[in-house]
Amino acid sequence: MKAEKVWMDGKMVDWDKAQVHICTHALHYGSGVFEGIRAYETDKGTAIFRLREHLDRLFDSAKILKMDIPFDQEQLRQATKDTIKANQLKSCYIRPLVYRGFKELGVNPFTCPVNCAIAVWEWGAYWGEEALAQGIRAKISTYARSYINSTSLKAKVCANYINSVFAKMEAIEAGVDEAILLDPNGYVTEGSGENLFWVRKGVIYTTPNVTVLEGITRDSVIKIAEELGYRVQEKYIARDELYISDEAFFAGTAAEVTPIREIDNYQIGEGKRGPITEKIQKRFFDIARGKDSQYSAWLDYI
Repeated sequence: MKAEKVWMDGKMVDWDKAQVHICTHALHYGSGVFEGIRAYETDKGTAIFRLREHLDRLFDSAKILKMDIPFDQEQLRQATKDTIKANQLKSCYIRPLVYRGFKELGVNPFTCPVNCAIAVWEWGAYWGEEALAQGIRAKISTYARSYINSTSLKAKVCANYINSVFAKMEAIEAGVDEAILLDPNGYVTEGSGENLFWVRKGVIYTTPNVTVLEGITRDSVIKIAEELGYRVQEKYIARDELYISDEAFFAGTAAEVTPIREIDNYQIGEGKRGPITEKIQKRFFDIARGKDSQYSAWLDYI
């Protein structure tokens, strides 16, 4: 994970010199918001997947955290493209970050400036190419997803992810790939960094939007599934419904569409990528790689 240049507050900076002060407010208190975006190589050149929707969410997150971004959306859109060009990447992961910088150190963030950065780098399948076909193993975490009113679940805030870090560390130490978190009432929510879907008797289910981040890949999957003729339903469930599901998969920018073959040592379906997951996954990658003109509006070519 390394590229040549990082965009910081309107300037291209060498990767190794993209630095912040040790007393940066976000470093101490998590007062930043970010996005995860992917760009894919297509026959027409590099295309960023749903860039406008990601920037909409970035600005929404900043508003919730009471940060005024010192650039408008069109400036950040162009900066994203410029950063990819500067690094000469055909496909990549994109990380815009808006954060409180340094002026005074204390919980109060309002005196600190708002800074922006965009980093890009090559990043293939999150769990490797094999996982896209064979699926991954997951476990229910002992860490509960943050209570709905303890922070903002609609904002992609840096500090929120410490909850995911604890769950992810626990999963790795348990020898599995990913964690699934329950809410304080015991209902299934999502993975450490991706939304969750499961299939029973031909119906696709996902966690209600009110309790999870409004995933852009999640929204893409729902639209694709419905266009393919499947019924998609939001539903609160306990963990045991996952054990008896026919298929399950994660959806997210990093995860893309990744099957789950096992949860808590329970085999899910046939213990590999199921047929519905495969159809959605194939359609998703066809769209992201510019092979489906029906969803061309989702691609922002550089």
